[in-house]
Amino acid sequence: MEHFTIATVAEKSPDFRRVLWTGKHTQLVIMTIPPDGEIGEEVHEVDQILTFVSGTGKAIVSGQTRNVAQGDLVVVPAGHKHNFLNTGPNPLVLYTVYGPPEHADGAVHKTKEEADRLEEQGKDEPPQS
Repeated sequence: MEHFTIATVAEKSPDFRRVLWTGKHTQLVIMTIPPDGEIGEEVHEVDQILTFVSGTGKAIVSGQTRNVAQGDLVVVPAGHKHNFLNTGPNPLVLYTVYGPPEHADGAVHKTKEEADRLEEQGKDEPPQS
């Protein structure tokens, strides 16, 4: 059994992205987006569910925009363009579940720039089933 006090774990992480757990069909990831930062516009071939722990931001999914804050959950179906932006003065902290996994098992990306570089280099690939 894996057990996380997820809001506490997520809020204590200074990293842009940290993979907490990877299973055969899903993956649990925590993210911290700094003030004025963003995840970056992207499209995944996997489903994604994001739950916001603290901070305030803007969700843009398939051209629709919504404000997000603590307790909000956003579903991004596979194939939909999306981005999440921090619009507040504090970090935007969230956890996300990918199905199937999207990132390398155990990956830790300290910054968005590091995450982007590793993805471009093919060093952040999900495990193959």
